[in-house]
Amino acid sequence: MEPRKISSRKYLYSFVITAIIFSTAIFLSNYFSQKRIDEIRNIQDKISIDILSSETQFSLLEESLCKDIGTGTLSTELANLEERLSYTESQRGVNDPEVQTLKKYYSLLEIKDYLLMNRISEKCKRNPLSIIYFYSTNNDCEDCEREGYVLTRLRETYPDLRIYSFDYNMDMSAIKTLISINKVENNLPALIIKDKTYYGFQSIEDLEKAVPELKLLKSTKEATTTTATSTKKR
Repeated sequence: MEPRKISSRKYLYSFVITAIIFSTAIFLSNYFSQKRIDEIRNIQDKISIDILSSETQFSLLEESLCKDIGTGTLSTELANLEERLSYTESQRGVNDPEVQTLKKYYSLLEIKDYLLMNRISEKCKRNPLSIIYFYSTNNDCEDCEREGYVLTRLRETYPDLRIYSFDYNMDMSAIKTLISINKVENNLPALIIKDKTYYGFQSIEDLEKAVPELKLLKSTKEATTTTATSTKKR
């Protein structure tokens, strides 16, 4: 066999093998990318359904009697919704248009819950515990991420505590109005607790000191847990 023919076949084989490897890599890349997109879309669909469900609950709660309304009626749904939204944000990026739309929708839902709790407080003579938290995603707030972890832990410890989180720089009239009403400065993180604004990082100990009612809530929860445990042992 002539050397030229052997050389040509080698080049041909090399080309075919390279083409197969390259095509396989592209196929797998597209496959996994599409799979991630499908997962994100499923989360987005779930978030949309949850938002619609929560809005329906708002309408129902406004017509409910005080005895039918629990302190944590919507807090769990909002927390779960925030977790899914955070995941979507981490996958698609903070500046993704669809993520921004979902964040605005979620922020409106939080404001509606806050106003609803105020109406319930007046109607049913209750004092729901709440914290309004302003943060930034523009890399100009070193302590915002740490504060977010603290508030997550605090909400896990006190399920009846309502925590409303808002992006200070979001271009949304409702949030700007909320900032204006409470005269919140661009000194983040910022937390509003019982009509008082706290700037800078706040630890769990700081927050428990700012909301002494939490200790009572914790004592009640521990007493209930102890009673339930004693009942089971019997």
